Amino acid sequence: MNKLIRTMALAALALVLALTAGADDGMWMPHQMKALDLKALGLQMDPGGLYKTDGTGLMSAVVNLGGGTGEFVSPEGLVLTNHHVAYGAIQRASSKDRDYITDGFLARTRADEIPAQGYTVGVLLGYEDVTAKVEAYFKPKMTPRQRYDAFDKASKALVAAGEKAGPDVRCTLASMYSGNAYYLFTFKQIRDVRLVYAPPQDLGNFGGETDNWMWPRHTCDFSFLRAYVGPDGTAADFSPSNVPYEPKVWLKVSLDGFQEGDFSFVMGYPGRTYRNYALAELKADQENMAARIKDTQDLIAFYEAAGKADKEVEIRYAGLVKGLYNGLKNRQGKLEGFVKYGLVDKKAVQEKELLDWIAAEPARNAKYGAAPAALEAFLGRQKAFGARTELLNGVLGGSTVLNQAYTIVRAVPELQKPEKDREMAYQERNLPRIKQGIQLAERGYVFATDRELLKWTLGRLKAAHPEEAAWPASLKGLIAGSEADVAARIDAMYDKTVLKDPARRLELLGLKPAALAAVDDPFLKLAADMERELKVAREDSKGLGREGADLKKTYEAAILEMKSGAYAPDANGTIRFTYGPVMGYQLRDAVAYLPQTTLKGVLEKDAGEFPFRVPAKVKDLWRAKDFGPYSDARLGDVPACFLNTTNVTGGNSGSPTLNAKGEQIGIIFDMTYESVIGDYYVIPELQRSISVDIRYVLWVTEKFSGASHIVAEMGLPAK
Repeated sequence: MNKLIRTMALAALALVLALTAGADDGMWMPHQMKALDLKALGLQMDPGGLYKTDGTGLMSAVVNLGGGTGEFVSPEGLVLTNHHVAYGAIQRASSKDRDYITDGFLARTRADEIPAQGYTVGVLLGYEDVTAKVEAYFKPKMTPRQRYDAFDKASKALVAAGEKAGPDVRCTLASMYSGNAYYLFTFKQIRDVRLVYAPPQDLGNFGGETDNWMWPRHTCDFSFLRAYVGPDGTAADFSPSNVPYEPKVWLKVSLDGFQEGDFSFVMGYPGRTYRNYALAELKADQENMAARIKDTQDLIAFYEAAGKADKEVEIRYAGLVKGLYNGLKNRQGKLEGFVKYGLVDKKAVQEKELLDWIAAEPARNAKYGAAPAALEAFLGRQKAFGARTELLNGVLGGSTVLNQAYTIVRAVPELQKPEKDREMAYQERNLPRIKQGIQLAERGYVFATDRELLKWTLGRLKAAHPEEAAWPASLKGLIAGSEADVAARIDAMYDKTVLKDPARRLELLGLKPAALAAVDDPFLKLAADMERELKVAREDSKGLGREGADLKKTYEAAILEMKSGAYAPDANGTIRFTYGPVMGYQLRDAVAYLPQTTLKGVLEKDAGEFPFRVPAKVKDLWRAKDFGPYSDARLGDVPACFLNTTNVTGGNSGSPTLNAKGEQIGIIFDMTYESVIGDYYVIPELQRSISVDIRYVLWVTEKFSGASHIVAEMGLPAK
């Protein structure tokens, strides 16, 4: 081993041990940052500049992309995010004759920017603690179902009141600490989002599923979008007359680089973590994970086989397959982590500490003592209840056409009700999203493939549940007989249906219930039969779900009291802050990872075919050392990706990684395989997040693609 590399590795390990001894494992809400001594930890900017209620704090530059994160990087609404976050827009705009997935996309002018179909940009306007307002709806001695209805009423009232602030204002009520606190988040929801630039997949998805969740990493995982609004500044649907949104604040990038041990932080919208789970909840998730892994593997195999014969099929399902692969490897890492790191034992120790604390004082025991056992018993009942709808939901998930039919059948009766009586998902505020889902379905499936998928799904489910008695009444006629009988029945349904046409589906959505019931379509009839059974289960689940929520609330209230509230709530899609140094890690004996990779490493992985195919121009630029201002003097190369000890999860993808001065140095796009278990339990010495270095992003943008206008818009001189 090279002496210098060995010395660096040993030094890195020493630094890991020194800095991770007190590693932070929180995803903190903005108001909680005040309790963190960020200056002492290394922050060099005013902590008060991170979040401001007037929308001028750095956090207001970070936007919610509905399942991913992005950030404004110019005063003209330019949004930087991951390639895989923008992948849906890239895929929907692609066809076999115009393959933006393979070739990438670049708008040379604003007029060339194309709609990012299905995307919105949520700009955080603020949030408030509304716990007391929600609790006021709950009365003593309410049944669980009455408490469900009370919470539903509270949610609708608070959201409706908040959204009176403007036509483009969108509010979300979020539960923290399992219902021990509630916050109302307010956003400006921008609907006209356009694709500006995406690199070819040979860069944006370099390494593919082989490298996914792994380190060392060399993926240039980024894309640019732009947010547009109407001429008056309010959100509007796509129109040529719309203008770029002008954010109050946008991020500045840094080309100065960093060293191991430097302070860094991330702001974004993490999806879900489960660190505050009870032991019984953790065991239930572990039990379900193996079955979900097998199901996902089988589904991927189906889609890949279908796509091999037809490029258009491959493109239509590309986003879905990418998501399935991503979730598959994540779950594999978690399941491995459960066993390898003894998570059940670790959680058992945590729970024993809690139980001992509860039992130590009679008043606490009276208040919290029954909750852990009651929660465990409830989970058993919940599992049995879920079996009632397992096959119904399994079949619905096995056909886009059937799913679209069900969307219509489910929505039409709800849309006849007064606004206050509708399920929240079917209120007027959500109707545009329902219609958009009907329209965009066309870009994510192929009719002929869907036909075969439903046959495959039913065959698979019948093999797992061979007794006809196990099947819901609405499905017994569909699955009766031999495989050939089922196939012939499905063929007849697809041959007769009118749901192939999205315009017709939108028309059906506007019918009255009686008129819809009179439509002679086999998928609508099947969906209606299924809905009759699902409606009964759905109503029963409301009281049951509230009962479980109340038990978990009591359980976590005990944790809150024991810890004096000094811990972060689990992630739930709301804005969070996490910090930690740039840092490598030791995987196992004699295997120590450095925290940065370089462009040289990209070329070293070149295999001449996807996912390890390096474009010829990248090779030429590297050999010529044409790095512009994007090289790192210490590395002597363009830096590719780096690690830090921040806490992120799904939804954080696209989040900015910033240095101590609050300047962007990277974009989060992954965790390491060993740290995916951090969704349940953080192991500090292994917890690492992966960012693409902003210098690699800019080098590809300018040097590889010649998009100097984008670099200039970000306030950097192109060289």
